Amino acid sequence: MSARIRPRDDLALMEGYHSPQVDVPVRLNTNESPFPPPAAFTQRLAAAVHDVEWHRYPDRAATELRTRIGAMHGVGPERVFAANGSNEVLQTLLLTYAGFGRTVATFEPTYALHSHIAHLTGATVIEGERDDEFVLSLDEVDRVLAAGNPSVVFLCSPNNPTGREEPRELVTAVLQRVTDRGALLVVDEAYGQFASWTATELLTEDTPLVITRTYSKTWSMAAARLGYLIGPGWVVSELDKIVLPYHLDVLKQQAGILALEFAEDMNARVAAIVEERGRIVGRLAALDVQVWPSGANFVLFRPRSMDGATVWKGLLDRGVLVRNCASWPRLDGCLRITVGTKDENDAFLRALEETL
Repeated sequence: MSARIRPRDDLALMEGYHSPQVDVPVRLNTNESPFPPPAAFTQRLAAAVHDVEWHRYPDRAATELRTRIGAMHGVGPERVFAANGSNEVLQTLLLTYAGFGRTVATFEPTYALHSHIAHLTGATVIEGERDDEFVLSLDEVDRVLAAGNPSVVFLCSPNNPTGREEPRELVTAVLQRVTDRGALLVVDEAYGQFASWTATELLTEDTPLVITRTYSKTWSMAAARLGYLIGPGWVVSELDKIVLPYHLDVLKQQAGILALEFAEDMNARVAAIVEERGRIVGRLAALDVQVWPSGANFVLFRPRSMDGATVWKGLLDRGVLVRNCASWPRLDGCLRITVGTKDENDAFLRALEETL
């Protein structure tokens, strides 16, 4: 005789986070880098494997990794928290500052895992709305703050999946409002290196602001699952209490350290992607689609005279996979393309023109 044990009632009907994968020649749906890391990085990481003391636990505090990341941003290691992808960074943040009896604020449409992880921690989620052009207004921020009194407020800049950067003036104004309310502002900059400015400029030891970043995009290390946060030391010290011990293995720490020695290569990849992004936006503007400005490594667009799902299928039939964003709030008919190599982007544009 067997019995199934029920999960928590508040989780029983939840769906997991999904990003469907299809085996196609051109895959432009998950915002990965189209370029691998430099060959020298791979060679040095392979050599580092031979020096790993596999019978010993890794450095629990990831001291060298945090020191190197901090140096890149002009802060000490005590203001850096690293984890298994930016998603574990977000999870640790929300386990620490959200949870049962607390509220988390998001502004839709935005990165789905902000609200998903908040729900997993037991927090209540209050959702604000962006306008028809996916621009966030301070009036809407004020409404959400007054209605929900959140302990954590999320901004995503550039915003996923819309691609828009949050203006410096808006982030500064939201930070002041959040500070006055005794809450924490989280600016998710997973795509920050592709943008024209960064909220790291607003960081101080006395400000309740944290910035999350990832190695998955610009550092070409999606397979490594490594992310980090920069914020006040008093936030990081609390996160260190909550995260599981020895959560970052030796090889991952070493990969993160070595990657930082190839910053020039990263900057070159970013520049190439930004150039291709501009070319894609220009070509899309000449087609029968609505396209939004992007500060990320992807572009959101909506076909005007055809259903988005039909266009998605037409692209797939031609060997190109993009993201169907119809499941996001207010993104009916919208598709998102990750900027790929020039050849991949050309294949997408040809397939789109044929489909339309």
